Amino acid sequence: MTLRDALRIPASEVTDETVYHDRRRLLAAFASLPALSLAGCADAEPPPSPRTNVTPAQARGGFATDEAPTRYEDVTSYNNFYEFGTGKQDPSRAAKTLRTSPWSVEVAGECAKPGTISLDDLVRGLAPQERIYRLRCVEGWSMVIPWLGVPLGEILKRFQPTANAKFVAFTTLADREQMPGLRFRSINWPYREGLRIDEAMHPLTLLATGLYGKPLPQQNGAPLRLVVPWKYGFKSIKSIVRIEFTERMPKTAWNDLQPREYGFFSNVNPEVDHPRWSQKTERRISGDGASRLFPERIATRMFNGYAEQVASMYSGMDLKRWY
Repeated sequence: MTLRDALRIPASEVTDETVYHDRRRLLAAFASLPALSLAGCADAEPPPSPRTNVTPAQARGGFATDEAPTRYEDVTSYNNFYEFGTGKQDPSRAAKTLRTSPWSVEVAGECAKPGTISLDDLVRGLAPQERIYRLRCVEGWSMVIPWLGVPLGEILKRFQPTANAKFVAFTTLADREQMPGLRFRSINWPYREGLRIDEAMHPLTLLATGLYGKPLPQQNGAPLRLVVPWKYGFKSIKSIVRIEFTERMPKTAWNDLQPREYGFFSNVNPEVDHPRWSQKTERRISGDGASRLFPERIATRMFNGYAEQVASMYSGMDLKRWY
């Protein structure tokens, strides 16, 4: 049984297929509307982050898991990358047009050393690390992926962020020639994401350059993507071309489109449901073949199972308001 065959399983046997199609119809409707403001939090800034210290031992405890990794074939053929289409198989078919070399990243904003730097120079001197992280998608499916990359915090320190740098904003490449999905205004291109600076500096936050010991495929965000394992997958922005240190919370693509459904923080939280479906459980794409592609639901864990490493960063925050 192939992955393509598995995806033809009747809707009654798979993960809330109607929810997925509803989401796509809503995206088309949103594209015809003016940009929405941040509902309930307009002109508001989240409370300052508490002072926290994560010990090296705590951080290392999140670098691996004994859970079965998702097959490489599934990781590279079941993706969200709307620049190449809204279907799960679209990126693996269309992303071959993405040119990943040469590649450079612009660094700007509240830092002492802004500029444009090649990918090679960006990661120079930093040994790649393998991290086996769980990835939880807001749609309700999850994977376990062996990533290869460098800690984002080590990269950001090189640009010497100032005391005004409270957030870090990221931007994806937007090239209509390479990315056919840009012809459709499903979101306000280019794709943008952001983190609070303590989240960006956290030892778990990874700038990934590969998976399964191989370079990142185009459909998985080559040549450089963010991986923030305690947040929903759409926060892990792909094919990054710009990093900016900001004083105020930056606009992000999904939050800008529909703030009632996609919060800025987007921490995995089984107690805060998406407005149209529960987040209490998930379907793990894992194991030894397509026959296990859609297993029984498992319980979603707070912060995707990384609470020991990250919960202290949100101490005192209302996680339902700042979802």
